[in-house]
Amino acid sequence: MYDKSMASLREKIVQMFIMGFSGDSLDKNPGMVSMLETGLGGVIFFTENITSKDSFKKLVLEIKEKAAYPLFLSIDQEGGRVERTLNIYGGQKYKSARDAALLGTAFLCKQSEEIASELKDFGLNMNFAPVLDVDTNPKNPIIAERSYSSDPKKVAECGKIVSDIYLKHGIIPVGKHFPGHGETAVDSHKDMPELALSIDELEKTHIYPFKKLIDIPALMIAHIHYTSFDAEKIPASVSKNVIKKFLREKLGYRGLVISDDMVMGGIQCFSPIEACKRGISAGINIFIYRSCNSETVSLIDALESEVKSGNIDIRDIEFSYEKICELKRKFLKF
Repeated sequence: MYDKSMASLREKIVQMFIMGFSGDSLDKNPGMVSMLETGLGGVIFFTENITSKDSFKKLVLEIKEKAAYPLFLSIDQEGGRVERTLNIYGGQKYKSARDAALLGTAFLCKQSEEIASELKDFGLNMNFAPVLDVDTNPKNPIIAERSYSSDPKKVAECGKIVSDIYLKHGIIPVGKHFPGHGETAVDSHKDMPELALSIDELEKTHIYPFKKLIDIPALMIAHIHYTSFDAEKIPASVSKNVIKKFLREKLGYRGLVISDDMVMGGIQCFSPIEACKRGISAGINIFIYRSCNSETVSLIDALESEVKSGNIDIRDIEFSYEKICELKRKFLKF
């Protein structure tokens, strides 16, 4: 059992990152190997990493063997157009959230069991699902059928079913994208959407599923500006009003808070170091970076220096590290 009391500041910061890499092997990814050996918090896998079942299982095992500490081994396996096993099956295997919900509870349960079992067989332990966004805008370019419904109660009901099945299989469900991506007309991968809904409107519809699943072990925060939370044009992912004051204090959320991918357009209004500094101060516990390149790795050095200089509150690092250890103790025997 890892003694977390002996962790250095650098190790605590490295634990706050989930990173991805290119290709289907570690051979051409020395940066990822170095991060694993340094104590990286987790790895996220994309379609290019998964070419066949056997090769992927072998890759996951190799990653585990090189890692200094147990990892969050994560994926976006929602079903429908967000499915990372396309190379294995020659295309999509699973129904989208909307289609699965329309086919009924029995089908949703069956598909969720299949997804969870497959991820477990691969050696993974975290899925960035269920999507808890409520599909209220027909012009939304990024959510649409990824949402279970335009009815917040239906979204909550389906999200709870999926979350419980993942937990039963030892897969950590991550609800997304708090406080709701369903009303946007802009894809946050490309730019930062802005929503002018009141907090009352958000709570009634978009935040409703998140409140119903407030015990879910992890939540992903959106790169969207909500004017009712912040006058300054910043995404929720770096908003203290959204994360610390509303999610933590008002809703009483006690789980792990994860950023959406930090290379998305919705967060590019800040430099990488400024985005991380603001995110840490706002209450982000783990950052996702899809690429483990030299720029991403250099963030670790920069953040360590910022903490030592007093520009980042060490208490935020300690709090995040404790939350990470808490979840890893429960699911990974960390």
